[in-house]
Amino acid sequence: MPASFKELLASSPLNGSNATLIESLYEDFLADPKSVPETWRRYFADFGPADDGARRHSQVVADMRNGGNGGNGGNGRATTRRTVRGAVAGRSAPNEKQAAVSRLIQVYSLRGHQIADIDPLGLLQRPLPAVLKPDFLGLTEGDLDTEFFTGGLAGTGDARMKLRDILALLRRIYCGKIGAEFAHISRSRERLWLREKFEAGSAKAFLSIDEKRWVLDQLTRAEGLERYLHTRFVGQKRFSLEGGDGLIPMLNDLIECGGREGVHEVIVGMAHRGRINVLVNVMGKSPEELFSEFEGRNYDPETDRGSGDVKYHMGFSADVSTGGNNVHVALAFNPSHLEIVDPVVEGSVRARQERRGDKERAEILPVLIHGDAAFAGQGVVTETFQMSQARGFTTGGTIHIVINNQIGFTTSDPLDARSTPYCSDVAKMIEAPVFHVNGDDPEATLFVTRLALEYRQKFQKDVVIDFVCYRRLGHNEADEPAATQPVMYKKIRSKKTPRQTYAERLISEGVVDQASVDELVDAYRNRLDHGAPVRENLLGMIGNEFTVDWAPFGGRDYEKTVPTSLDAATAERLAGAITSVPPGFALHARVKKIMDDRLAMAAGKLPMDWGFAETMAYASLLDQGYRVRLTGQDAERGTFFHRHAVLHDQHNNAEHLPLRGVTREPTDFTITDSLLSEEAVMAFEYGYTTTDPMSLVVWEAQFGDFANGAQVVIDQFISSGEAKWGRLCGLTLFLPHGYEGQGPEHSSARLERFLQLCAEYNMQVCVPSTPAQMFHMLRRQMLRDFRKPLIVMTPKSLLRHKLSVSPYSDLIEGRFHRLIGEVDDLKPADVRRIVFCSGKVYYDLLEERRAREIDAVAIVRLEQLYPFPTAAYAETISRYANAHDVVWCQEEPQNQGAWYQIRHRLQIPLEERHTLYYAGRPGAAAPAAGKAQIHTEQQKALVQAALGIPG
Repeated sequence: MPASFKELLASSPLNGSNATLIESLYEDFLADPKSVPETWRRYFADFGPADDGARRHSQVVADMRNGGNGGNGGNGRATTRRTVRGAVAGRSAPNEKQAAVSRLIQVYSLRGHQIADIDPLGLLQRPLPAVLKPDFLGLTEGDLDTEFFTGGLAGTGDARMKLRDILALLRRIYCGKIGAEFAHISRSRERLWLREKFEAGSAKAFLSIDEKRWVLDQLTRAEGLERYLHTRFVGQKRFSLEGGDGLIPMLNDLIECGGREGVHEVIVGMAHRGRINVLVNVMGKSPEELFSEFEGRNYDPETDRGSGDVKYHMGFSADVSTGGNNVHVALAFNPSHLEIVDPVVEGSVRARQERRGDKERAEILPVLIHGDAAFAGQGVVTETFQMSQARGFTTGGTIHIVINNQIGFTTSDPLDARSTPYCSDVAKMIEAPVFHVNGDDPEATLFVTRLALEYRQKFQKDVVIDFVCYRRLGHNEADEPAATQPVMYKKIRSKKTPRQTYAERLISEGVVDQASVDELVDAYRNRLDHGAPVRENLLGMIGNEFTVDWAPFGGRDYEKTVPTSLDAATAERLAGAITSVPPGFALHARVKKIMDDRLAMAAGKLPMDWGFAETMAYASLLDQGYRVRLTGQDAERGTFFHRHAVLHDQHNNAEHLPLRGVTREPTDFTITDSLLSEEAVMAFEYGYTTTDPMSLVVWEAQFGDFANGAQVVIDQFISSGEAKWGRLCGLTLFLPHGYEGQGPEHSSARLERFLQLCAEYNMQVCVPSTPAQMFHMLRRQMLRDFRKPLIVMTPKSLLRHKLSVSPYSDLIEGRFHRLIGEVDDLKPADVRRIVFCSGKVYYDLLEERRAREIDAVAIVRLEQLYPFPTAAYAETISRYANAHDVVWCQEEPQNQGAWYQIRHRLQIPLEERHTLYYAGRPGAAAPAAGKAQIHTEQQKALVQAALGIPG
C-alpha cells in the first residue's frame, strides 16, 4: 500500500467508521477520476489496473474497518479483533488473498441484508449482488479450501477457517432470516457494538427448550383468538393479525425482558391492525369484555357519556408481573389516522419520565407499532423521528416494530407505496439500526427484539424492527384482496400458519409432540369460552406512587368561577423574581428596555403589557406547585418579541430563565423552541397533557394560521378525545390572530373551525383583549376542577397597542370576564345600537367611536366564545332597553370567523323589537386580503358599518 495512505489518514477524519466512504470514493474514481479530490485521485491511481486496484482497495477498507489510524475505529478492540494479517505489508499473493477475504467479510456485513431470507411468502426474489460473489474480489474456486484469518467474525477471535466455511458463516449470519442494517451508523462505538452482538448471537442457538415451548404457546394464543372471533362474530371487522402472529410473542417477551432491565412502564402506540389481539393477549383485556363490545352489550345509557369509539381504536392499561419489576403496560387510544398516535405516545412517555425523575430515560419505554405503507408514507413519522433526539422532546429512544404485510393499505404494490428499497428507510435519517426479520421465524424475531431493547437501553436511541409478514385476510374481513393480488393470495392460502410452521419445527426437534400441541389449542379455546383474562401475571391496576388520580379533575360545573387573583405580597414577590437579572449579565438593548419596563410595571409606574401579565401567570402557578411547559417554533423569545422567557448574555450567549427562580425544581418550568413542525409537536404536547394534569402545557403557533398543519390532532384528539375515549386533556393552544394587513397566511387562526368543533362542553375558545384577561384565563385553566382544552386567539399588534394594557392592581383584584361590557360612560337610555365583537377589532371600533363622539352605540366584548356566556349576553341586551339594533362585528370574512357559528346563540335572547346585523368582510375564499390597500379599505368599511356610519 502506498505510504501516502498513512499520510492521508493522519490528516483526515477518516477511520473505521468511515470505511464505506472510502468505498464510495473509490467507486466514484473508477467511474470518473475527476469526481474525487486530487489527493485521493493520486492515491487511487497508484492501485494500478481496475481489477488489481479493487483487490488492493480492499486492503485499505479492511485496515480502516479494523481501526485504521489506531483511533476511534473501534474503541481499541476492533484493531485486534479485525486485524488483517499482513494486508498492508506488501503486495504478495497471500496478502492480496487475505485482504480480499477481509473485504468479503466487510461487504457481507454491509450488504448481506439484500439477499436475506426475510420474506415468509418467498415472493421477494433478489439476485445476488456481484459484490457478494468471491470472484468479484479475485477469489477463485481453488481458494475455497484455503484457510484465512476470520478477523474475529462472530467471536472467532484470531482463528483461521476455510473460505467455504467463512462464506457459510457469513450467509448464516447476514443472509439468514434476519437482514441487519447498521453500517450507516456513523458512531463507531454503536456500530461495532451492534456488529459484535449481532454476529455472536446469530451464530449460536438462542432459545432454551422452555422458551421455545412458551413461544409456541404465544403463537397458539395469537392464532386462537382470531379463529375464535372469526367463527363467533362472522363478518364483523376486527383487522386481523393473521399472518403477523409473531407480534404477540415479540411484545410479551419485550415486556418481560424490559422488566428485568429496569423498565417500569411500557407505553405502546399502534393502529388497528392486530390491535384486538394485542388488547387480549398482551394487555390482558378480558375476552368477555371484548365479546360484549362485539355484541353491543357494552353500552349503558346511565353511565356512558360522549360518542364512544369502535373496539379497534380503544386503549387499555394494566400492571403485569415480570421476572424483574412490575411493569405498567398501556396501549394508547388511536383513531384511524394510523401514525398520528406516534408523537402522542412520545409526549405521554416524556411526561411519565419527568414525573418519575427518570433522567436516564431508562424506566419508561415507548414502543410504536407501524404499518409498512404508513411508516413510509406519512409525514408525521418523519417529524417524530426528528424529535427523537431534540432536547425538549427526547424520550431516550423508541423501539419501532413495523408490521410489514407487504401490501400496504388494501392491495397496493410496494412500487407504488414508496420510492425507497425498504419501508424502514426513513429511519436512517437518524441513523437508527434496522433489523429486517422473517415473521415466520419467531426465534429470529425474539432475537432482534431483545437486541433492540439492549441497544435502546444502552445508547438511548431509536431502533427499528421491520417485521416482514403477510396479511392472511383482506384489509378488513369482508375485503377480497385476491381480486387485485392473485399471485400473493394464492401463495398465502396454500401456506401454513406461523403456529403450524413453528409447531412442526419443534416436533422435528423433539421439543414437543403433537398431543401437547393440540392440548395448547384446546386449553386456549377453553379459556376464551370462560371469558376471563388470558394474560398470565396480570395484576390489574394496582398502581404505584407515580400513578395519577384523575378523579379531582372530572368536575362538570362549567359556569363555576374560581378565585384567580393574588394577594399583594405574593404578587410583589413574584414580580421581583421574574424581573431579576444576574449581576453582569449583558442584555440586548431592546431586551433591556423590556426588562426595565417590567420593573416599572411591578412598581405600578407603567400599566401591564401582555408579556408581563403572561409571565406573572406562569410564576404564580409555579409558586402554587404546578408545572409549566411551553412549546412553539419561537416560544422562548416570542414570535412578536414579547415574551423573553429566556434571556441571552450578549457577551457569551449564557442563558438565564427568570421563572426558574420561582420553581422548586428547574424542570418545573420548561420552554422549548421546537422544530418546525405543527402536527407532531402539537400531538406530543397533547400526549403530555393527557398524562399530567398538574402541568399547564401550552403549544404556541408562530402564526395562528399555521395550526392547520396539525388539523388531524385538533380533529381527532383535542376536540373529541374525551367524547370518544374519556381522556381528559388541559392542553392550551396559543394561536396569534388578528387582521393587520399581513396577508392570507398571517391573519386568521381559523376561529370558525374550532367553534364548529365545539359541543358537549368539549373545550374552551377564548379571545382575551387585555393582559389581565390573559393572566386570569391562564390561572383559571389550572385552578378549576376539570381539564378541558383551551383554545386562545392570542394577539399580535395588540401586544403593543396603547389601549390594550391593564393596571397592575388587576392581578390582585380582578378575575377572568367572559364578557366585558361598555367601558365608556354612556347613558344606557341613549344607546340605540349594541355592537358585540371579540379581539383586536374592538379597539378599532372604540377609537373610531371616540373620534366621532358617538354616544348611541355601546361596544361589548365577548372574551369567551365557547362555552358561550349566555346569561351575561342576555343581561347585556336587557340593560339597553332602547337599543333595537344588535350587531355582530368581526374582521374575518363572513363565511369565516365566529359569525355563522354563534349566530343562533346571539339570536336566542332577542325580542321582536331587536334586529340582528352582521358587520364584517364579505365572504371570501382566502382568509384575508393579500394587498394592504384592500385590507385597509375593508377594515374601514366594516368599522363604519358596525357603528352605523354611512359609507
